[in-house]
Amino acid sequence: MEPQPPKPVERHGIRRGIYILPSLFTVGTLVCGYYAILSTLRAGQFLAAADLIMRGIAPDASSYYAQAALALDNAARAIGWAIVFDGLDGRIARMTNTASPFGRELDSLADVIAFGVAPAVLAYAWGVRGLAELAGAPHLQNIRNLAWILSFAYVICGAARLARFNVDAVKPTSDRRFFVGMPIPAGAGFVAGVVHFYKQPLSNWQSSLAWLLIIGVLGYLMVSRMRYWSFKTLNLQKRRSYLGIIVIGLIIGGIWFYSEPVLLTLGVTYALSGIILRMIPKFRPRPPAPEEVHAA
Repeated sequence: MEPQPPKPVERHGIRRGIYILPSLFTVGTLVCGYYAILSTLRAGQFLAAADLIMRGIAPDASSYYAQAALALDNAARAIGWAIVFDGLDGRIARMTNTASPFGRELDSLADVIAFGVAPAVLAYAWGVRGLAELAGAPHLQNIRNLAWILSFAYVICGAARLARFNVDAVKPTSDRRFFVGMPIPAGAGFVAGVVHFYKQPLSNWQSSLAWLLIIGVLGYLMVSRMRYWSFKTLNLQKRRSYLGIIVIGLIIGGIWFYSEPVLLTLGVTYALSGIILRMIPKFRPRPPAPEEVHAA
């Protein structure tokens, strides 16, 4: 009796590891969002201590302001890393053919925390402190309530944006070139880019009110019907893909050496791109109407 050839070894462990890999990046997004919230709360503690010092209760407030700015910057950086992890998990899932309903739901829940709650808390802690100048104003409490409402509205709009994306993503007629409404990571990137650029919290009530208006606009852009480029159809395997590689390389180099202005420019540019795409058809010249033919 001839010996039977050995059976191929089934590598269930490797397959299972590949299946879990996208979820690990999603967990990385969640960890970054949680760290951003904790870092923002720590900055709030430093700012509270600095306020007591400024009132003469304790000496030397400069060190507390510096530590608060560092904590706020760390929160902004954590949101930036969360955006990187969020971009990798979906791409890896598609490359390894391991996308699943569980991974999609886990990704949405992580996005609510990392790109909804964390930026809203950061925006409130960084931008509303200037309202302390209105301590003697009769409408101070109303303005603080407005700050609370707008920052919370950002979270609600972000959650609604994610829910709509999950519904539209399964439609066969969806256009993969565009997102409908600004993606919630882009809104979080805008907030993180501004905080990372300025670092020091706003110190006057005019800037704080302008910042609250911006937060309200970001929430509106997320639930609007404006189209934003998704970059999902970007294919670096085409003949002219070297142009895209050069642009990506320049952006990475710019972020490495000049992260503050580059990230701020990217965040502002992408946020405005949807508005620009919406306005372009209105400024295009319309074709002349066909001439009417009158009967003789």
